[in-house]
Amino acid sequence: MGFVLTANDYMNYIELAAKKIRENSDYITSLDAATGDGDHWVNINMGFEKLLEESEEIRSVPIDKAFYKIGTLMMKSIGGSSGILYGGAYMAAAKALKGEETLNCARMCEALDAMLADMMQRGKAQPGFKTMIDALHPAVSSYKKALEEGLDEAKTMQLVKQAALSGAEKTKEMQAVKGRASYQGNKGVGHLDPGAVTMSYQIECLCDYICAQNL
Repeated sequence: MGFVLTANDYMNYIELAAKKIRENSDYITSLDAATGDGDHWVNINMGFEKLLEESEEIRSVPIDKAFYKIGTLMMKSIGGSSGILYGGAYMAAAKALKGEETLNCARMCEALDAMLADMMQRGKAQPGFKTMIDALHPAVSSYKKALEEGLDEAKTMQLVKQAALSGAEKTKEMQAVKGRASYQGNKGVGHLDPGAVTMSYQIECLCDYICAQNL
Protein backbone atom coordinates (compact mmCIF):
# COMPACT_ATOMS: atom_id res chain seq x y z
CA MET A 1 0.00 0.00 0.00
CA GLY A 2 2.78 2.45 0.85
CA PHE A 3 2.82 5.58 2.93
CA VAL A 4 0.30 8.39 2.70
CA LEU A 5 1.03 11.68 4.43
CA THR A 6 -1.67 14.13 5.40
CA ALA A 7 -1.00 17.71 6.48
CA ASN A 8 -1.32 16.43 10.04
CA ASP A 9 1.44 13.89 9.36
CA TYR A 10 3.61 16.53 7.76
CA MET A 11 3.33 18.74 10.81
CA ASN A 12 4.31 15.78 12.97
CA TYR A 13 7.49 15.64 10.88
CA ILE A 14 7.94 19.43 11.23
CA GLU A 15 7.87 18.97 15.01
CA LEU A 16 10.70 16.42 14.76
CA ALA A 17 12.75 18.69 12.51
CA ALA A 18 12.17 21.68 14.78
CA LYS A 19 13.36 19.63 17.77
CA LYS A 20 16.47 18.47 15.91
CA ILE A 21 17.34 22.02 14.90
CA ARG A 22 16.63 23.38 18.38
CA GLU A 23 18.86 20.77 20.01
CA ASN A 24 21.78 21.58 17.72
CA SER A 25 21.82 25.33 18.27
CA ASP A 26 25.41 25.58 19.49
CA TYR A 27 26.75 23.29 16.79
CA ILE A 28 25.02 25.07 13.91
CA THR A 29 25.97 28.48 15.26
CA SER A 30 29.61 27.41 15.52
CA LEU A 31 29.58 26.20 11.91
CA ASP A 32 28.12 29.48 10.71
CA ALA A 33 30.47 31.57 12.85
CA ALA A 34 33.41 29.95 11.04
CA THR A 35 32.22 30.88 7.55
CA GLY A 36 29.30 33.30 7.80
CA ASP A 37 27.46 35.76 10.03
CA GLY A 38 26.75 33.25 12.78
CA ASP A 39 23.00 33.79 12.54
CA HIS A 40 21.84 30.81 10.47
CA TRP A 41 20.57 28.86 13.45
CA VAL A 42 18.68 31.84 14.84
CA ASN A 43 17.00 32.41 11.48
CA ILE A 44 16.08 28.82 10.67
CA ASN A 45 14.94 28.12 14.22
CA MET A 46 12.70 31.17 14.14
CA GLY A 47 10.99 29.81 11.04
CA PHE A 48 10.34 26.40 12.52
CA GLU A 49 9.11 27.82 15.81
CA LYS A 50 6.65 29.95 13.83
CA LEU A 51 5.36 26.82 12.07
CA LEU A 52 4.77 25.21 15.44
CA GLU A 53 2.80 28.25 16.58
CA GLU A 54 0.51 27.91 13.54
CA SER A 55 0.47 24.10 13.67
CA GLU A 56 -3.23 23.56 14.32
CA GLU A 57 -4.32 25.62 11.32
CA ILE A 58 -1.85 23.89 9.00
CA ARG A 59 -2.87 20.41 10.16
CA SER A 60 -6.49 20.96 9.16
CA VAL A 61 -6.06 21.67 5.43
CA PRO A 62 -5.17 19.62 2.32
CA ILE A 63 -1.46 19.08 1.73
CA ASP A 64 -1.19 21.59 -1.12
CA LYS A 65 -2.66 24.36 1.02
CA ALA A 66 -0.50 23.26 3.97
CA PHE A 67 2.64 23.66 1.88
CA TYR A 68 1.54 27.10 0.71
CA LYS A 69 0.89 28.18 4.30
CA ILE A 70 4.27 26.83 5.39
CA GLY A 71 5.90 28.76 2.56
CA THR A 72 4.29 32.07 3.48
CA LEU A 73 5.19 31.65 7.14
CA MET A 74 8.79 30.76 6.37
CA MET A 75 9.21 33.65 3.99
CA LYS A 76 7.94 36.07 6.65
CA SER A 77 9.72 34.63 9.69
CA ILE A 78 13.13 33.37 8.53
CA GLY A 79 15.66 36.17 8.22
CA GLY A 80 18.08 36.65 5.38
CA SER A 81 18.12 34.80 2.08
CA SER A 82 17.04 31.53 3.72
CA GLY A 83 13.54 32.89 4.25
CA ILE A 84 13.11 33.68 0.57
CA LEU A 85 14.58 30.34 -0.47
CA TYR A 86 12.55 28.20 1.92
CA GLY A 87 9.38 30.21 1.43
CA GLY A 88 9.64 30.11 -2.35
CA ALA A 89 10.47 26.40 -2.29
CA TYR A 90 7.37 25.47 -0.33
CA MET A 91 5.19 27.67 -2.51
CA ALA A 92 6.61 25.97 -5.61
CA ALA A 93 5.87 22.58 -4.05
CA ALA A 94 2.32 23.72 -3.29
CA LYS A 95 1.88 24.61 -6.95
CA ALA A 96 3.24 21.22 -8.04
CA LEU A 97 0.80 19.52 -5.65
CA LYS A 98 -2.23 21.59 -6.62
CA GLY A 99 -5.43 19.74 -5.81
CA GLU A 100 -3.72 17.04 -3.75
CA GLU A 101 -5.14 16.13 -0.35
CA THR A 102 -2.25 13.87 0.68
CA LEU A 103 1.26 12.79 -0.34
CA ASN A 104 2.28 9.33 -1.46
CA CYS A 105 5.85 8.27 -2.22
CA ALA A 106 5.92 9.54 -5.80
CA ARG A 107 4.25 12.85 -4.95
CA MET A 108 6.69 13.41 -2.08
CA CYS A 109 9.50 13.15 -4.61
CA GLU A 110 7.74 15.63 -6.88
CA ALA A 111 7.39 18.07 -3.99
CA LEU A 112 11.09 17.86 -3.09
CA ASP A 113 12.04 18.19 -6.76
CA ALA A 114 9.92 21.35 -7.07
CA MET A 115 11.58 22.76 -3.95
CA LEU A 116 15.03 22.04 -5.34
CA ALA A 117 14.30 23.65 -8.71
CA ASP A 118 12.92 26.78 -7.07
CA MET A 119 15.85 27.09 -4.65
CA MET A 120 18.33 26.76 -7.50
CA GLN A 121 16.50 29.34 -9.59
CA ARG A 122 15.97 31.88 -6.82
CA GLY A 123 19.41 31.44 -5.31
CA LYS A 124 21.15 31.22 -8.69
CA ALA A 125 23.06 28.29 -7.23
CA GLN A 126 24.10 24.88 -8.46
CA PRO A 127 25.27 21.70 -6.71
CA GLY A 128 28.84 22.19 -5.58
CA PHE A 129 28.38 25.85 -4.62
CA LYS A 130 28.55 24.91 -0.90
CA THR A 131 24.93 25.70 -0.01
CA MET A 132 21.83 23.93 1.29
CA ILE A 133 21.35 22.63 -2.25
CA ASP A 134 24.28 20.29 -1.71
CA ALA A 135 22.14 18.27 0.73
CA LEU A 136 18.83 18.55 -1.15
CA HIS A 137 20.11 17.82 -4.67
CA PRO A 138 21.65 14.41 -3.92
CA ALA A 139 18.58 13.49 -1.87
CA VAL A 140 16.25 14.24 -4.79
CA SER A 141 18.54 12.47 -7.25
CA SER A 142 18.65 9.40 -5.03
CA TYR A 143 14.87 9.52 -4.62
CA LYS A 144 14.27 9.63 -8.38
CA LYS A 145 16.69 6.78 -9.00
CA ALA A 146 15.04 4.62 -6.33
CA LEU A 147 11.61 5.21 -7.86
CA GLU A 148 12.92 4.33 -11.32
CA GLU A 149 14.40 1.11 -9.96
CA GLY A 150 11.18 0.21 -8.16
CA LEU A 151 12.80 -0.07 -4.73
CA ASP A 152 10.54 -0.51 -1.74
CA GLU A 153 9.67 2.61 0.19
CA ALA A 154 11.65 1.79 3.32
CA LYS A 155 14.82 1.27 1.27
CA THR A 156 14.06 4.40 -0.73
CA MET A 157 13.82 6.52 2.40
CA GLN A 158 17.08 5.15 3.77
CA LEU A 159 18.87 5.99 0.52
CA VAL A 160 17.38 9.50 0.40
CA LYS A 161 18.39 10.14 4.01
CA GLN A 162 21.93 8.91 3.46
CA ALA A 163 22.29 10.96 0.29
CA ALA A 164 21.34 14.14 2.16
CA LEU A 165 23.67 13.46 5.08
CA SER A 166 26.55 12.57 2.74
CA GLY A 167 25.88 15.63 0.63
CA ALA A 168 26.09 17.91 3.65
CA GLU A 169 29.32 16.23 4.75
CA LYS A 170 30.89 16.78 1.33
CA THR A 171 30.50 20.56 1.68
CA LYS A 172 33.50 20.47 4.01
CA GLU A 173 35.84 20.21 1.03
CA MET A 174 33.92 22.54 -1.27
CA GLN A 175 34.82 26.13 -2.09
CA ALA A 176 31.98 28.54 -1.44
CA VAL A 177 30.68 30.32 -4.53
CA LYS A 178 27.89 32.20 -2.75
CA GLY A 179 27.61 33.99 0.58
CA ARG A 180 30.07 35.35 3.09
CA ALA A 181 32.33 32.28 2.96
CA SER A 182 33.11 32.99 -0.71
CA TYR A 183 35.01 36.13 0.38
CA GLN A 184 37.34 34.24 2.69
CA GLY A 185 40.83 33.38 1.55
CA ASN A 186 40.15 29.64 1.67
CA LYS A 187 36.50 30.07 0.56
CA GLY A 188 35.33 28.01 3.52
CA VAL A 189 37.26 24.87 2.64
CA GLY A 190 37.56 22.67 5.72
CA HIS A 191 34.21 23.78 7.16
CA LEU A 192 30.74 22.30 6.72
CA ASP A 193 28.08 24.56 5.26
CA PRO A 194 25.48 25.21 8.00
CA GLY A 195 22.64 25.52 5.50
CA ALA A 196 23.45 22.11 4.05
CA VAL A 197 23.60 20.65 7.55
CA THR A 198 20.19 21.98 8.60
CA MET A 199 18.73 20.84 5.27
CA SER A 200 20.14 17.36 5.90
CA TYR A 201 18.53 17.39 9.35
CA GLN A 202 15.15 18.07 7.78
CA ILE A 203 15.47 15.31 5.20
CA GLU A 204 16.75 12.91 7.87
CA CYS A 205 13.73 13.63 10.09
CA LEU A 206 11.32 13.35 7.16
CA CYS A 207 12.70 9.97 6.09
CA ASP A 208 12.77 8.68 9.67
CA TYR A 209 9.17 9.77 10.20
CA ILE A 210 8.03 8.08 7.00
CA CYS A 211 9.89 4.87 7.88
CA ALA A 212 8.20 4.84 11.27
CA GLN A 213 4.81 4.65 9.53
CA ASN A 214 4.92 0.84 9.37
CA LEU A 215 7.05 0.61 6.22
